[in-house]
Formats: sequence, structure tokens, C-alpha cells
Amino acid sequence: MTLLAMAMGAMLFGTVAVSGRDGRGAEDMLPLLKRHEIQVLLSVAIPLDAIAERTGVSVATIKRIRDEAPVEHVDDRAEHRKRGIGRPSKAAPFADDVRAWLEEEPDLPTQELLRRALEKGYGGGKSAFYSLVASARPARTAPVVRFEGLPGESSQHDFGHVDVRFVDGTKKRVHFFASRLKYSRFVAVTLVPNERVETLVRTLVKHFREFGGVPLLAVFDRPRTIVTKSGPGREVEQFNTTFAEVMLELGVGAEMCAPRSGNQKGSVEQLVKWVKSSFFKWRMFADERDLEAQLAAWVRQVNFETPNRATAEIPEARRQQELPRLRPVRLTPETLAMRVPVFVGPTAEVMFEGRAYSMPPQAANVPGTAFVYEDRLRIVAGRHEVEHARGKPGDPPASLPEHRADKLAAVHGARARLYEKREQLLRLGPDALALLTALTHRAPTRSAEHVERLYALYEEHDDDAMRAAISRAVARGTLTISAVGEALSSSDRAKDERELDRTREAQPRAPRAHVAKKRTPRAERKRGAR
Repeated sequence: MTLLAMAMGAMLFGTVAVSGRDGRGAEDMLPLLKRHEIQVLLSVAIPLDAIAERTGVSVATIKRIRDEAPVEHVDDRAEHRKRGIGRPSKAAPFADDVRAWLEEEPDLPTQELLRRALEKGYGGGKSAFYSLVASARPARTAPVVRFEGLPGESSQHDFGHVDVRFVDGTKKRVHFFASRLKYSRFVAVTLVPNERVETLVRTLVKHFREFGGVPLLAVFDRPRTIVTKSGPGREVEQFNTTFAEVMLELGVGAEMCAPRSGNQKGSVEQLVKWVKSSFFKWRMFADERDLEAQLAAWVRQVNFETPNRATAEIPEARRQQELPRLRPVRLTPETLAMRVPVFVGPTAEVMFEGRAYSMPPQAANVPGTAFVYEDRLRIVAGRHEVEHARGKPGDPPASLPEHRADKLAAVHGARARLYEKREQLLRLGPDALALLTALTHRAPTRSAEHVERLYALYEEHDDDAMRAAISRAVARGTLTISAVGEALSSSDRAKDERELDRTREAQPRAPRAHVAKKRTPRAERKRGAR
């Protein structure tokens, strides 16, 4: 055979020079495709020496390959594992133990298997042991079942969060709540301040109204926000009380997915991931307002303009088919009231979210219920019912003038009444403390007079106006009662002017009468000339 023929044969069959050696060595680790090449050459009765020259493999190795079964696959790694080539894994001695444990309990978690192996002396790493468990664990033969929805049957809901970077370089973690009708794939996404239960139920009601109604079931991914105690499988032993009451009031069933059972969520199992990858991943935002505007535009586009990949239809078109099956929403985010048990303390106040709300003195030491709305708080304790504007945690105490007057009337003795007035003034905040402290140290003998004069102003104005006037006086450094009175007067004048402006704007304007211009003689002559 000529050298040219040998070179052409090498190019044709892709030879690789591998030096042979005794024992387990390079011959035993020949790629399966190389072994297949040798078997093909052997099948046409080419001499062993010629095959060795063409392939660069020793004659001894070719003889061994001749006695092997035909190559049926080209997965070299699998063949290496089958033949036991390479340094044995530290997990290999525990293979029989792992198979025995899995045969007894097929669903045993891998972490538990690792714990048992460590107790028996395993000293290797997690990766090697996890690979051993993966190869030994029996394969599941049950087919995957997708839990798809019928019109008006169910919707999916979940929280998500993502870190976004604005154009100016600032970075912020943004939370959102996503909902989707399973049948139509109609979606609603709202930015939320947190992932608490109140945020969940109010946003849930908002999304149901955007859907146009309530389905039979609302599916959740078992968040700890609403599941306070899980049971086996899909069972829930205890729901969050607020969540359960709202679901009952809405008339919708709550369904929790079983742990590690993503197929139960059907085609929307990746709802949060889809929102992140489809919207947040590719966009830049100038600020939070721009983020909200872009999100609203994107939600409208995916609902009304873009066909869904799973159904090949526009979600709004399929939602129209669902509407007859959706039931009316009984609540709105504004009318939704969470019921929270409260207790009126000895100072006739209720603490809620770190803020005190006043109650009549007669309601002291009485248990009650707070009906919590978005913007207000209605407290019922016995026969007493009070409504306050809802504040934020850490805000100054909220009090009503009638409660302050009743509490003051219930106090006996001039000295006790004076201290009660001062205490009520101090509850206006740190600026009130600074003002009273300065007045008392400036003229200790007139401290009672100062309290009385300041309280008289307090009786004529609400908490916000009084707090603002004191803060204005303190900010200017004029720590006097006259400065507080002037601030209140200017505030009253500004308020009156605003009211007057609103009244004028509300009054209909009389139409302006048309006054005909008197023609001048010159104009008359021009008109006659025309």
C-alpha cells in the first residue's frame, strides 16, 4: 500500500494516534466512534496491520475490539461509567446501601440519604454522592399531567420580586403581584410595597375586578403569607385568618399546589419567571413612575394585542368567552375591610401597626375589633364605635377632640386636669416637647398659664393644624405661644382663600354680553363704497 493511499485512508476515517500499553490504558478509553470505525474496517476483511496503520491503534487493541459486541451508541461518558474507567468515586462503596434505602423508601430525600451515608463513614463531597443517588433512584414511570383550566374555572396568583437599575445608576428591589386566568391567559400585574397578607388580598380583589369577575378557584403556590401550617401533600392545616375571611367573603375557593409539583399549575406555572424575563429583563427605567407606565403598557399589549404562544389567540378574545362563567366581584379594594382583634388599653387607646388611636374613656379595658380599610380604621369596642384616618407605622397618635374633652372631664382635681392637658399636648410630637420645655425653663412660674393658653388653641384646631403650627414655630426658632397662634392664623387665612377660590371656580360664569361697535363716519363711507 502506497503512502498516498495510507494518507487518504487516514483522512477518510479520522485517525487519532493512540499509543498502546498494557492493562487498563488508552486502548480501553478509545472513543466509541473510533471503535465503530475499527469494526467497520474489520467487517470488510482488511488486514489487521493495515487497520493499525490507518487508525493508529495497536494490533492487540484491534483484536480485542474484534471480539467486542457492535457499537450501539456513542455516549463515551456512559460507557466509561459502565466499564468503571477512571479513579473510582468515594461514593461508589455506598451504592448498595443507597439502592437498599431507596428500595425501602423510594421518595426518600437526597439530603436524608447523605446524612445516613455520613453516619456510615462517607467522606466524599456532595456532588459525587448526589450523582450516585440520581443514577440509583428509580425513574418515575407516571406520565406528566398538565392541569389546564376551563373557562371561568381557575386563576393563578403569586408574588415576585426583582432588582431593577434606573438610568441614573440607582438600584432598587421591586415587588410585584401577578395574576392570570388559566383558560384565557389574561394577566394582571401590580407593583406592591411588600408581600404581606393585606397587600395580597387587596391586590387580589383589584385583579379580580380587572378580570371582570371571580373564577371558581384561585390557585396559590403555598406562600407562607397565607399558609401558616402545612399538612401532608397538598393539605393545609391552618390558613392565615385574614386571607381565609377575605376568600370566604369573595366566594372563591383557595387551592394550594403540592410542594415540588409544578405541573399542577398548568401552562402558567412559570408566571413570575415569565414576567421577569419578558418585561423586567430587557427594559430600562428612568424612575419609578416610568416603571409603572411601562408596566401598564406592557400588560395591555400582552392582553389585547399579542397572541399567546400556548393558545395562539389574543387573551382578551378568550377572556370574552370566560366572562359568562365569571361571577361578580363582591368587594372593591376600597370597601375591603380586614377584621383585626384589638384591645382598648387603660389610657383609652388602641394600638395598631405601631400607632395609637383614641377611644372614649368609657371604652377603656374593653376588647374590640378593628375594621381596617385602605385609608381608614373603624374600631368597635362594646357599644362604642369610632372611625379614624389610617396612618403609617410610627405616626403620632391619632386623637379626636371629643375623646380629649371626655377624658379631661373624667379627670378630678385642677392639678390632674393640668397634667392631662400637658400630656395631650406632648402627644403632638417632639416639636411640642421642645416648645413646652423651652417655655417652662424660660418662665417656670408661668408654666401652667402656658399650658392653658396652648391647650385653648388646641381645642380650636385639629391635630394636623396644631402639629404643623408648632413645627413651624420651632423651625423658625420662635418658641412662643404667640408664634404658634400666628402660624395657625396664617394657616386659617390660607385655608379660607383656598375655599374661596374653589367656590369661585365652582360658580358658573355669566356669558359676556356682545356689544356692537359703533361705526364711525369713515367706516360708514367705506361700507357705502363697497
